Amino acid sequence: MTDSPSKPSGVSEHAWQLYRDAIVIDTHNDMPTKVLDDGYDPDVSHTSAEGHTDLPRLLRSGITAQVFAAWVDAPYALAEPDQSFDRANALIDAIHAFVRRHPRELTLATTADDIRCAKRDGQVAILIGVEGGHAIESSLDKLRNLYARGARYLTLTWNNGNAWAGSSVGVNGTRTGGLTEFGREVIREMNRIGMLVDVSHVSDATLADVMSVSDAPVIASHSSARALSDHPRNLRDEQLRAIADTGGVVSVNFYARFLDERFAHDMAVMEETIRAESDAQRAAGDDEHLVRERASIRRTELLRAIPPIPLSVLIDHIDHIARVAGVDHVGIGSDFDGISATPAD
Repeated sequence: MTDSPSKPSGVSEHAWQLYRDAIVIDTHNDMPTKVLDDGYDPDVSHTSAEGHTDLPRLLRSGITAQVFAAWVDAPYALAEPDQSFDRANALIDAIHAFVRRHPRELTLATTADDIRCAKRDGQVAILIGVEGGHAIESSLDKLRNLYARGARYLTLTWNNGNAWAGSSVGVNGTRTGGLTEFGREVIREMNRIGMLVDVSHVSDATLADVMSVSDAPVIASHSSARALSDHPRNLRDEQLRAIADTGGVVSVNFYARFLDERFAHDMAVMEETIRAESDAQRAAGDDEHLVRERASIRRTELLRAIPPIPLSVLIDHIDHIARVAGVDHVGIGSDFDGISATPAD
């Protein structure tokens, strides 16, 4: 069992007791991608610059449950043959391995009762969500396979739409429309087997179609309020209410770019600067690998120069969703280790 974390400085005894008594769940964390792609070791402590998540900090945090995302990036869907399903399974393997290495502190959870037991036993419950509907490669059998391996939600799209659901961004010229008939079949099958439908990343049309099909609660695992920051990844007030009407939850994303329009503008200017500099380097005949390396260094340099947004902006999004959708329908979906800028503190 985990040791009880000590109260952080500046936190009242009342607030700390509320936190300790509550079942606290973060519904989206991308640490498995860092483990697979960057050789990140989640078993030891890291600085916040190196990563947001590791075992020691999970235990110190006092969190009850963490959902780790098996995020399938867009290029896997462009490969021949499609590599999306295999990628999802590789990430699920990494999550299972993390839990197996720490049986005293961690437990794999696939039900609400598993989470309650973890709270009782002083363990951190680890859950799995698959991010990117292209992971099922338009196969209900593969959807059921991911469920059998422990996945308890599917984010219907990432920034790329797929053959059956449209994305809010539609990178690489992919779909931004609504659900196809097969997409509706996917929702019905998810309802049947008990896999949560996650509408973070989807287009407005897809979200509306989901609401017309799903008979079970719908979630947004890592989305914020569009009324406070007009970004396509955020949800409109009527969408917040529609999700609440299903009995679902909207979990607030901690990414500064989604929380604050000014920060989003500064990041857009930063990316345009990097693009222009990289184009000039390519025109000068520089090696492509070197161009990308310089761009990465420049991005870190410019990002550090953008003033961080205050923590109060994040709290405003939580408060807004609580007021619009109801206190039972707002949660936390940090997107830790999948984002490059968080609020201060």
